[in-house]
Amino acid sequence: MLEDIRELLCPSGTLRVGINLSNFLLVSGGVVDGTPVGVAPDMAASIAQKLDVDITYHCYERPHLLANDAGNDVWDIGLIGAEKQRAESISFTSAYSEIESTYLVPANSPLKSIADVDQPGVKIAVAEKTAYGLWLDLHIKQAELVYASSLDASRDLFLQNKLDALAGLRPKLIADQTIIEGSQIIPGYFSTVQQAIGTPISKARATEFLQQFVDDAISGGLVAALIEKHQVIGLSVASRS
Repeated sequence: MLEDIRELLCPSGTLRVGINLSNFLLVSGGVVDGTPVGVAPDMAASIAQKLDVDITYHCYERPHLLANDAGNDVWDIGLIGAEKQRAESISFTSAYSEIESTYLVPANSPLKSIADVDQPGVKIAVAEKTAYGLWLDLHIKQAELVYASSLDASRDLFLQNKLDALAGLRPKLIADQTIIEGSQIIPGYFSTVQQAIGTPISKARATEFLQQFVDDAISGGLVAALIEKHQVIGLSVASRS
């Protein structure tokens, strides 16, 4: 079984791993000597260890750049938010971790709930092509999404243009709240970003192996241990219904 998976997934004997550097919860320690540090790189290293192969990391500054390379034979597995649009070229496992996405609003905002935000005339700042941004693309019906090139750029856009809401991951919005006087984070969440392991569609037969790894990593406590090891606040072990 493992020999077949090795031949399919990494015939060169080295597992090539796509890593999204912009997710500060999953790559919480940055890059040290060319190696990313955090929960996602450690998950990938555990897969390589299970397969008994070497590992190399291919790092991307934004998640869509990782996803766009799915058909270019650059990486064998990618650790990225599983979204419908990305599943056209990537075969995903179920999530191993999840992050709440919600809104930050300015002082004295009339927007008090998640449902309040999707209304005519409301303008939402959002980092383009993020997992939560892709969710909003599909689900926002009445409000206007105003796109920025990165997480910090969306915050700057929100401030400079005096927009009605800033969409983001809850931990990032908590940090932004400390520098935006009077701002509030709306209770609840509009989605949870499902952090999963993907492989290019051409290697989709390896998904069953990767899914079993994810199931074992959750039930055996590996994901929880890695979150604790890297002291990540705001990242949760994915729930199982």
